[in-house]
Amino acid sequence: MKGNVGSIDRLIRIIAGLIIAIIGAIFDSWWGLIGIIPLATGLFRFCPLYFPLNISTTGKDE
Repeated sequence: MKGNVGSIDRLIRIIAGLIIAIIGAIFDSWWGLIGIIPLATGLFRFCPLYFPLNISTTGKDE
């Protein structure tokens, strides 16, 4: 499984995932679990939606 999420994309996903999860916890909502998706894709550097669309935000050095 080759990574297809670049550095900037990864950072945005991790921050967004954490924010969504925290807001879900604050408001005691199950919607906070949606934050797991961007958080996981950022941590694993792989987005399953990018794969069939042949998208990669990684640079040549990554």
